[in-house]
Amino acid sequence: VHGGSSLLSCLQLKQSQPLHLVPQPMLSLVGRTQPAAARALTSALLRVRVSSRPSSDSDSTSREPAAPSNSLDPPVLTWVDTRAPASWRPYLKLARLDRPIGTWLLYWPCVWSIGMAGAENAQGIGALELKYMALCGIGAVAMRGAGCIVNDLWDRDIDARVARTRDRPLASGQLVPRQALVFLAGHLAAGLAVLSQFNAYSIGLGASSLALVASYPLMKRITFWPQAFLGLTFNWGALLGYAAIHGSCDAAVVLPLYASGVAWTLVYDTIYAFQDADDDRAVGVKSTALRFGKRAKEMLSLFGGAAVASLAVAGAAAELQPAFFVGLG
Repeated sequence: VHGGSSLLSCLQLKQSQPLHLVPQPMLSLVGRTQPAAARALTSALLRVRVSSRPSSDSDSTSREPAAPSNSLDPPVLTWVDTRAPASWRPYLKLARLDRPIGTWLLYWPCVWSIGMAGAENAQGIGALELKYMALCGIGAVAMRGAGCIVNDLWDRDIDARVARTRDRPLASGQLVPRQALVFLAGHLAAGLAVLSQFNAYSIGLGASSLALVASYPLMKRITFWPQAFLGLTFNWGALLGYAAIHGSCDAAVVLPLYASGVAWTLVYDTIYAFQDADDDRAVGVKSTALRFGKRAKEMLSLFGGAAVASLAVAGAAAELQPAFFVGLG
Protein backbone atom coordinates (compact mmCIF):
# COMPACT_ATOMS: atom_id res chain seq x y z
CA VAL A 1 0.00 0.00 0.00
CA HIS A 2 2.79 2.41 0.87
CA GLY A 3 4.85 3.62 -2.06
CA GLY A 4 4.28 1.78 -5.26
CA SER A 5 3.45 -1.80 -6.04
CA SER A 6 5.89 -4.62 -5.90
CA LEU A 7 4.55 -8.10 -6.44
CA LEU A 8 8.03 -9.49 -5.95
CA SER A 9 8.36 -7.90 -2.52
CA CYS A 10 5.18 -9.48 -1.21
CA LEU A 11 6.16 -12.91 -2.47
CA GLN A 12 9.73 -12.74 -1.10
CA LEU A 13 11.14 -13.43 -4.57
CA LYS A 14 14.72 -12.59 -5.44
CA GLN A 15 15.22 -9.95 -8.10
CA SER A 16 17.19 -12.52 -10.06
CA GLN A 17 14.22 -14.87 -10.43
CA PRO A 18 12.88 -14.85 -14.01
CA LEU A 19 9.65 -12.90 -14.43
CA HIS A 20 9.11 -13.00 -18.21
CA LEU A 21 9.85 -9.27 -18.45
CA VAL A 22 10.13 -8.96 -22.20
CA PRO A 23 7.73 -9.54 -25.10
CA GLN A 24 7.16 -13.26 -25.54
CA PRO A 25 4.66 -12.41 -27.06
CA MET A 26 4.30 -9.12 -25.21
CA LEU A 27 0.52 -9.13 -25.05
CA SER A 28 0.23 -12.40 -23.16
CA LEU A 29 2.10 -11.17 -20.10
CA VAL A 30 -0.98 -10.85 -17.91
CA GLY A 31 -1.39 -14.59 -17.85
CA ARG A 32 2.31 -15.33 -17.38
CA THR A 33 3.77 -12.98 -14.80
CA GLN A 34 3.59 -15.42 -11.90
CA PRO A 35 5.59 -18.64 -12.25
CA ALA A 36 4.51 -21.75 -10.38
CA ALA A 37 6.62 -20.97 -7.33
CA ALA A 38 5.15 -17.49 -7.14
CA ARG A 39 1.61 -18.84 -7.32
CA ALA A 40 2.33 -21.31 -4.54
CA LEU A 41 3.79 -18.60 -2.34
CA THR A 42 0.84 -16.33 -3.10
CA SER A 43 -1.59 -19.03 -2.00
CA ALA A 44 0.38 -19.68 1.16
CA LEU A 45 0.53 -15.99 1.98
CA LEU A 46 -3.22 -15.60 1.62
CA ARG A 47 -3.91 -18.68 3.75
CA VAL A 48 -1.71 -17.47 6.58
CA ARG A 49 -2.70 -13.82 6.55
CA VAL A 50 -6.42 -14.30 5.96
CA SER A 51 -7.00 -17.20 8.32
CA SER A 52 -5.16 -15.50 11.19
CA ARG A 53 -7.66 -12.71 11.71
CA PRO A 54 -11.42 -12.03 11.61
CA SER A 55 -13.24 -10.47 8.70
CA SER A 56 -12.14 -6.92 8.11
CA ASP A 57 -15.40 -5.42 6.95
CA SER A 58 -15.65 -3.66 10.29
CA ASP A 59 -15.08 0.06 10.31
CA SER A 60 -13.41 -0.03 13.73
CA THR A 61 -9.83 1.06 13.07
CA SER A 62 -7.57 2.26 15.86
CA ARG A 63 -5.67 5.49 15.49
CA GLU A 64 -3.02 4.47 18.01
CA PRO A 65 0.57 3.98 16.84
CA ALA A 66 1.25 0.54 15.45
CA ALA A 67 3.00 -1.91 17.71
CA PRO A 68 6.26 -3.24 16.31
CA SER A 69 5.62 -6.16 14.01
CA ASN A 70 7.72 -8.43 11.89
CA SER A 71 8.00 -7.27 8.29
CA LEU A 72 7.55 -9.81 5.53
CA ASP A 73 10.45 -8.14 3.75
CA PRO A 74 13.74 -9.25 5.31
CA PRO A 75 16.60 -6.78 5.01
CA VAL A 76 18.20 -7.55 1.66
CA LEU A 77 21.15 -5.63 0.27
CA THR A 78 20.67 -4.32 -3.25
CA TRP A 79 23.02 -2.63 -5.69
CA VAL A 80 22.11 0.68 -4.05
CA ASP A 81 23.52 -0.54 -0.74
CA THR A 82 26.64 -2.14 -2.16
CA ARG A 83 27.64 0.03 -5.14
CA ALA A 84 26.07 3.48 -4.95
CA PRO A 85 27.87 6.32 -3.16
CA ALA A 86 26.57 6.74 0.37
CA SER A 87 25.27 10.26 -0.27
CA TRP A 88 23.18 9.00 -3.20
CA ARG A 89 21.56 6.08 -1.44
CA PRO A 90 18.65 7.90 0.26
CA TYR A 91 17.66 9.50 -3.06
CA LEU A 92 17.91 6.26 -5.00
CA LYS A 93 15.80 4.49 -2.39
CA LEU A 94 13.29 7.32 -2.33
CA ALA A 95 12.77 6.77 -6.07
CA ARG A 96 12.72 2.96 -5.49
CA LEU A 97 15.54 2.42 -7.97
CA ASP A 98 16.60 -0.49 -5.79
CA ARG A 99 13.21 -2.15 -6.53
CA PRO A 100 12.67 -1.91 -10.29
CA ILE A 101 9.58 -4.11 -10.52
CA GLY A 102 7.36 -1.05 -10.07
CA THR A 103 8.91 0.52 -13.16
CA TRP A 104 8.14 -2.60 -15.18
CA LEU A 105 4.55 -2.58 -13.92
CA LEU A 106 4.21 1.00 -15.16
CA TYR A 107 5.94 0.22 -18.46
CA TRP A 108 4.12 -2.94 -19.55
CA PRO A 109 0.71 -1.29 -20.28
CA CYS A 110 2.52 1.18 -22.56
CA VAL A 111 4.08 -1.68 -24.51
CA TRP A 112 0.82 -3.61 -24.75
CA SER A 113 -0.93 -0.52 -26.12
CA ILE A 114 1.82 0.32 -28.59
CA GLY A 115 1.85 -3.30 -29.69
CA MET A 116 -1.88 -3.30 -30.34
CA ALA A 117 -1.68 -0.01 -32.19
CA GLY A 118 1.20 -1.26 -34.31
CA ALA A 119 -0.57 -4.54 -35.07
CA GLU A 120 -3.42 -2.54 -36.61
CA ASN A 121 -1.04 -0.96 -39.11
CA ALA A 122 -0.28 -2.75 -42.35
CA GLN A 123 3.47 -2.68 -41.67
CA GLY A 124 3.15 -4.03 -38.14
CA ILE A 125 5.58 -3.06 -35.40
CA GLY A 126 8.41 -1.01 -36.88
CA ALA A 127 10.78 1.83 -36.11
CA LEU A 128 8.04 4.20 -34.93
CA GLU A 129 6.68 1.72 -32.41
CA LEU A 130 10.16 0.84 -31.14
CA LYS A 131 10.93 4.54 -30.71
CA TYR A 132 7.89 5.08 -28.51
CA MET A 133 8.57 1.90 -26.55
CA ALA A 134 12.01 3.30 -25.72
CA LEU A 135 10.60 6.70 -24.77
CA CYS A 136 7.95 5.08 -22.59
CA GLY A 137 10.69 3.10 -20.85
CA ILE A 138 12.55 6.26 -19.92
CA GLY A 139 9.30 7.91 -18.91
CA ALA A 140 8.36 4.94 -16.74
CA VAL A 141 11.57 5.29 -14.74
CA ALA A 142 11.01 9.03 -14.26
CA MET A 143 7.33 8.90 -13.42
CA ARG A 144 7.52 5.85 -11.19
CA GLY A 145 10.17 7.69 -9.21
CA ALA A 146 7.99 10.81 -9.10
CA GLY A 147 5.04 8.79 -7.86
CA CYS A 148 7.09 7.20 -5.10
CA ILE A 149 8.38 10.59 -3.95
CA VAL A 150 4.86 12.04 -3.86
CA ASN A 151 3.64 8.98 -1.98
CA ASP A 152 6.39 9.20 0.62
CA LEU A 153 5.87 12.93 1.12
CA TRP A 154 2.21 12.32 1.90
CA ASP A 155 2.85 9.21 3.99
CA ARG A 156 6.05 9.99 5.91
CA ASP A 157 4.27 10.08 9.28
CA ILE A 158 2.35 6.87 8.57
CA ASP A 159 5.41 5.14 7.14
CA ALA A 160 7.29 5.77 10.38
CA ARG A 161 4.68 3.67 12.21
CA VAL A 162 4.65 0.71 9.79
CA ALA A 163 7.28 -1.99 10.15
CA ARG A 164 7.95 -2.43 6.43
CA THR A 165 8.28 1.27 5.65
CA ARG A 166 9.79 2.87 8.74
CA ASP A 167 13.28 2.86 7.20
CA ARG A 168 12.28 4.81 4.09
CA PRO A 169 14.37 7.97 3.65
CA LEU A 170 11.70 10.50 4.62
CA ALA A 171 10.14 8.41 7.38
CA SER A 172 13.53 7.75 8.97
CA GLY A 173 14.81 11.33 8.61
CA GLN A 174 17.59 10.54 6.13
CA LEU A 175 16.03 13.21 3.88
CA VAL A 176 13.82 16.18 4.64
CA PRO A 177 10.80 17.23 2.55
CA ARG A 178 12.67 20.11 0.90
CA GLN A 179 15.25 17.71 -0.50
CA ALA A 180 12.52 15.36 -1.70
CA LEU A 181 10.70 18.22 -3.46
CA VAL A 182 13.84 19.22 -5.35
CA PHE A 183 14.35 15.58 -6.36
CA LEU A 184 10.69 15.40 -7.42
CA ALA A 185 11.14 18.45 -9.63
CA GLY A 186 13.99 16.69 -11.41
CA HIS A 187 11.83 13.63 -12.07
CA LEU A 188 8.95 15.72 -13.38
CA ALA A 189 11.31 17.64 -15.66
CA ALA A 190 12.61 14.36 -17.06
CA GLY A 191 9.07 13.11 -17.60
CA LEU A 192 8.13 16.33 -19.37
CA ALA A 193 11.18 16.06 -21.62
CA VAL A 194 10.06 12.59 -22.67
CA LEU A 195 6.43 13.60 -23.13
CA SER A 196 7.43 16.53 -25.36
CA GLN A 197 8.55 13.98 -27.97
CA PHE A 198 4.95 12.80 -28.42
CA ASN A 199 2.14 14.27 -30.51
CA ALA A 200 -0.10 17.01 -29.11
CA TYR A 201 -2.97 14.66 -28.24
CA SER A 202 -0.61 12.39 -26.30
CA ILE A 203 0.99 15.32 -24.47
CA GLY A 204 -2.40 16.43 -23.15
CA LEU A 205 -3.32 12.86 -22.27
CA GLY A 206 -0.05 12.25 -20.47
CA ALA A 207 -0.19 15.50 -18.52
CA SER A 208 -3.68 14.66 -17.28
CA SER A 209 -2.30 11.62 -15.45
CA LEU A 210 -0.58 13.93 -12.96
CA ALA A 211 -3.89 14.38 -11.15
CA LEU A 212 -3.95 10.65 -10.45
CA VAL A 213 -0.29 10.61 -9.41
CA ALA A 214 -0.89 13.42 -6.91
CA SER A 215 -4.15 12.09 -5.46
CA TYR A 216 -3.43 8.37 -5.20
CA PRO A 217 -1.65 8.57 -1.80
CA LEU A 218 -4.76 10.18 -0.29
CA MET A 219 -7.02 7.33 -1.28
CA LYS A 220 -5.88 4.94 1.44
CA ARG A 221 -7.20 7.49 3.93
CA ILE A 222 -10.71 7.73 2.49
CA THR A 223 -11.56 4.43 0.77
CA PHE A 224 -10.90 0.72 1.06
CA TRP A 225 -10.12 0.73 -2.67
CA PRO A 226 -6.78 2.55 -3.03
CA GLN A 227 -5.56 -0.37 -5.17
CA ALA A 228 -8.21 0.55 -7.76
CA PHE A 229 -6.86 4.11 -7.89
CA LEU A 230 -3.35 2.74 -8.21
CA GLY A 231 -4.61 0.71 -11.17
CA LEU A 232 -6.04 3.83 -12.80
CA THR A 233 -2.65 5.52 -12.33
CA PHE A 234 -0.28 2.72 -13.23
CA ASN A 235 -2.14 1.71 -16.38
CA TRP A 236 -2.47 5.15 -17.96
CA GLY A 237 0.08 3.95 -20.50
CA ALA A 238 -2.63 1.72 -21.99
CA LEU A 239 -4.14 4.94 -23.31
CA LEU A 240 -0.94 6.85 -23.96
CA GLY A 241 0.85 4.21 -26.04
CA TYR A 242 -2.02 3.85 -28.49
CA ALA A 243 -2.39 7.62 -28.80
CA ALA A 244 1.33 7.98 -29.53
CA ILE A 245 0.97 5.81 -32.64
CA HIS A 246 -2.42 6.92 -33.96
CA GLY A 247 -2.76 10.46 -32.57
CA SER A 248 -6.03 9.53 -30.86
CA CYS A 249 -7.62 6.71 -28.87
CA ASP A 250 -9.97 4.05 -30.20
CA ALA A 251 -12.23 3.49 -27.21
CA ALA A 252 -13.14 -0.02 -28.37
CA VAL A 253 -9.48 -1.03 -27.99
CA VAL A 254 -8.00 1.11 -25.24
CA LEU A 255 -10.84 1.06 -22.70
CA PRO A 256 -10.94 -2.73 -22.28
CA LEU A 257 -7.13 -2.76 -22.32
CA TYR A 258 -7.12 -0.12 -19.58
CA ALA A 259 -9.76 -2.04 -17.60
CA SER A 260 -7.67 -5.20 -17.91
CA GLY A 261 -4.67 -3.41 -16.43
CA VAL A 262 -6.72 -1.99 -13.56
CA ALA A 263 -8.07 -5.45 -12.69
CA TRP A 264 -4.57 -6.93 -12.89
CA THR A 265 -3.27 -4.22 -10.54
CA LEU A 266 -6.03 -5.00 -8.07
CA VAL A 267 -4.77 -8.59 -7.98
CA TYR A 268 -1.07 -7.97 -7.41
CA ASP A 269 -1.41 -4.92 -5.14
CA THR A 270 -4.02 -6.56 -2.94
CA ILE A 271 -1.61 -9.47 -2.42
CA TYR A 272 1.10 -6.93 -1.64
CA ALA A 273 -1.19 -5.12 0.82
CA PHE A 274 -1.64 -8.21 2.98
CA GLN A 275 1.84 -7.82 4.43
CA ASP A 276 0.84 -4.43 5.87
CA ALA A 277 -2.68 -5.39 6.93
CA ASP A 278 -2.05 -5.42 10.69
CA ASP A 279 -0.13 -2.13 10.66
CA ASP A 280 -2.65 -0.51 8.30
CA ARG A 281 -5.48 -1.43 10.63
CA ALA A 282 -3.58 -0.02 13.60
CA VAL A 283 -2.75 3.34 12.03
CA GLY A 284 -6.18 3.70 10.43
CA VAL A 285 -5.49 3.43 6.70
CA LYS A 286 -7.49 1.30 4.30
CA SER A 287 -6.84 -1.27 1.59
CA THR A 288 -8.59 -3.94 -0.45
CA ALA A 289 -6.75 -6.50 1.70
CA LEU A 290 -8.72 -5.23 4.70
CA ARG A 291 -11.93 -4.96 2.70
CA PHE A 292 -11.81 -8.44 1.17
CA GLY A 293 -10.70 -10.23 4.33
CA LYS A 294 -11.65 -13.91 4.17
CA ARG A 295 -13.11 -13.41 0.70
CA ALA A 296 -9.70 -12.51 -0.74
CA LYS A 297 -9.22 -15.64 -2.83
CA GLU A 298 -12.62 -15.33 -4.43
CA MET A 299 -12.21 -11.61 -5.12
CA LEU A 300 -8.72 -12.01 -6.56
CA SER A 301 -9.95 -14.82 -8.80
CA LEU A 302 -12.75 -12.56 -9.99
CA PHE A 303 -10.41 -9.70 -10.84
CA GLY A 304 -7.90 -12.06 -12.44
CA GLY A 305 -10.62 -13.42 -14.70
CA ALA A 306 -11.76 -9.90 -15.51
CA ALA A 307 -8.20 -8.93 -16.48
CA VAL A 308 -7.90 -11.78 -18.98
CA ALA A 309 -11.42 -11.32 -20.35
CA SER A 310 -10.93 -7.59 -20.88
CA LEU A 311 -7.62 -8.22 -22.60
CA ALA A 312 -9.41 -10.62 -24.95
CA VAL A 313 -12.03 -7.97 -25.73
CA ALA A 314 -9.30 -5.44 -26.53
CA GLY A 315 -7.53 -7.96 -28.78
CA ALA A 316 -10.74 -8.71 -30.64
CA ALA A 317 -11.40 -5.00 -31.17
CA ALA A 318 -7.88 -4.58 -32.54
CA GLU A 319 -8.43 -7.62 -34.79
CA LEU A 320 -5.33 -9.38 -33.52
CA GLN A 321 -4.23 -12.75 -34.82
CA PRO A 322 -5.30 -16.06 -33.21
CA ALA A 323 -1.86 -16.45 -31.61
CA PHE A 324 -2.75 -13.59 -29.25
CA PHE A 325 -5.78 -15.42 -27.91
CA VAL A 326 -3.84 -18.67 -27.60
CA GLY A 327 -1.32 -16.76 -25.51
CA LEU A 328 -4.06 -15.59 -23.15
CA GLY A 329 -4.79 -19.20 -22.28
